[in-house]
Amino acid sequence: MSDPALTPVGPAGFRRLRLIEARRESEAITSFLLEPGEPDGWTPFRPGQFLAVRVPDAASPGGWALRNYSISGPSDGRTYRISVKREPCEERPDGTGLGSGHFHHRLQPGDVVWASAPRGEFVFDETSERAVLLLSGGVGITPLLAMLHRLAERPGRPVHFVHACEDGRSHALGDEVDALAAKRPGIRTAFVYRNPTAEDEVRARHATSGLVTRAVLQSLLPLDDYDVYLCGPPPFMRALHETLLGLGIRPERIAYEFFGPASLLGSPSPPPPAAPEPVALTMTEPEPASGPVVAFARSGSAALFTPSAGSLLELAEAAGLSPAFSCRSGVCMTCSATLLSGEVDYTEEPLDEPAPGQVLLCCTRPRGDVTLDI
Repeated sequence: MSDPALTPVGPAGFRRLRLIEARRESEAITSFLLEPGEPDGWTPFRPGQFLAVRVPDAASPGGWALRNYSISGPSDGRTYRISVKREPCEERPDGTGLGSGHFHHRLQPGDVVWASAPRGEFVFDETSERAVLLLSGGVGITPLLAMLHRLAERPGRPVHFVHACEDGRSHALGDEVDALAAKRPGIRTAFVYRNPTAEDEVRARHATSGLVTRAVLQSLLPLDDYDVYLCGPPPFMRALHETLLGLGIRPERIAYEFFGPASLLGSPSPPPPAAPEPVALTMTEPEPASGPVVAFARSGSAALFTPSAGSLLELAEAAGLSPAFSCRSGVCMTCSATLLSGEVDYTEEPLDEPAPGQVLLCCTRPRGDVTLDI
């Protein structure tokens, strides 16, 4: 493969990181240690943030695609560690596919990747004194492990680290979690294996088997006022988000990393409302809603944009359309759409400039009436 380090000027918003080491953590997860290509290229990060990485993709415009990887290691002021799960569904027959295939099968120590500065708002509240619940599934352990490193350095707050995975063979970074828990009192860990092997049963490293249910959480956690940080595959996230709400944890106390619409998490069905008290009705005409009209040319529909609409992506979804998206934060470029007429403002600066005539739906609002090719 050609060495990107030979490229004198990198893409906007990205800088060179060089692979120092690849270390296998489990049957499917490998950690990659990266250092900046320039002496002053390191940027501090907050535990829970991620790097957006450009990977080769001949089928994409420009020959690249973006993948987001949480930083899994502590901040040493010099390197970043990401831990990547190998996903067979992404791999091409020659083993050099997108995302995980690129890291697992193509990169060698000394190779260079283009990555953004650390990004993301999934960071823990360091000013809070409440107990912390770090709840992860599978490779979702990565941002929470970075948080655990920070919490292990600071005594005081009770910390409960609960991690779920398939079995001991897929359990990544467990020894590191145990070592951090041993650094100070007040950190308790529990591993849940969905289908433990016979060897797992002998080792008895896992606290329980099966799924992480309400009963499992109640057996592992004392009653307390928790700040919860949640990360894992979508089915895990949906189930645990609802379980946590059912246990009485307020929604604003549950932070999560989820590259997709938050609505996929769902919420418990509310109880039926009580019969309303009779009230006197005032016959007045409601004020008509006002705002720019967003026309979706391909579907032949249109919608009124009001401040509560959020973004053009959310407006399109509310109108029953299903435009492509991934990160919803101006990073991945997946939600790029053709702007046929009108102008938009960006609520968040995109990591890379969209192509001429294109806009990123997830972080734009219309200045006036606009027409999109959706």
